[in-house]
Amino acid sequence: MRKNNKFYLRKAHRWLGVLIGIQFLFWTISGLYFSWTDIDEIHGDHFLNEVEHPSVSLSNLTKVELDMEVERISLRFIGDKAYFWLNNKVLVDAESGEEKAGVTKEEALIIAQKYVKPDFKVAQIQLVEEVDVHHEYRERPLPAWRIDYEGDNALSAYISQRDGSFQRVRHRDWRWFDFLWMTHTMDYESRDNINNWLLRIFSVFGLLTVFSGFALFFFTTKRGAKLINS
Repeated sequence: MRKNNKFYLRKAHRWLGVLIGIQFLFWTISGLYFSWTDIDEIHGDHFLNEVEHPSVSLSNLTKVELDMEVERISLRFIGDKAYFWLNNKVLVDAESGEEKAGVTKEEALIIAQKYVKPDFKVAQIQLVEEVDVHHEYRERPLPAWRIDYEGDNALSAYISQRDGSFQRVRHRDWRWFDFLWMTHTMDYESRDNINNWLLRIFSVFGLLTVFSGFALFFFTTKRGAKLINS
């Protein structure tokens, strides 16, 4: 009967290994990738220029005619022309006070040209109006202009169509990072929920696999064999 206990322990360890072996592989591969990559490069900082904007007087706000109280003001620039982004809703010319209905395709290219280094040539531009939870531009302002660039990096820049703010760049290495981060956290929707039940369950199974391996190792030693047979 005691020998059967070792048999069942070996069988449990084997099936636990099969159950979570693939996930262990993903955890190891993703961990190696994260430890060998520069997070600033993943963010795409090396594709971007350092952009400085001049100060702008708020005196022209008196020219703005709005049916709302201004509670929040941000600056936006299209080329060298300044705009006020009011209450995260309305874009107005900082000189004339006239309201502007978002940025055009041509203006988006001007904005991108200021931020993205001149080494990259534009391949295409398109307006993104909706994305799903897996999209690389998830949880960002929509609609947005997506500008794709030529080259092996598969570089894309995103600019908010409503206020002209430069949002993000995405590229090949970031997409690999995003995929591996998803497999690491086992959050196949938002990517960032490390308290999901799938991860918790596999973590427990992982511990059981390790402990069963330790137990199996011990009971296959001479001392362990004597203990189990005594």
